[in-house]
Amino acid sequence: VVKLLLETDKVDVESKDKHGRTPLSLAARNGHETVMKLLLETGRVDVESKDKHGRTPLSWAAWNGHETVVKLLLETGKVDVESKDKHGLTPLSWAAWNGHKAVVKLLL
Repeated sequence: VVKLLLETDKVDVESKDKHGRTPLSLAARNGHETVMKLLLETGRVDVESKDKHGRTPLSWAAWNGHETVVKLLLETGKVDVESKDKHGLTPLSWAAWNGHKAVVKLLL
């Protein structure tokens, strides 16, 4: 369904919910690897978009330990692994805080 919607070119891939999260942020937060790939393939998404708390898609993926999603974002070469949210925490901080060792290794 996501693929079909994206193919119409009538979908705003940078739309935001009431928390300032984009579809890419939500896919990253929830570990939806296939949706992440489809959104990234459009070339129309901002991988560094920040929500109202200053969290990026990488922050959300790291927070929840979604290793494959973190890899996908890192492979774009466009993410800032040192990006801090409004609490001053980086994706590495969130991964470590939540005990996601594999993600910590990726971000080091």
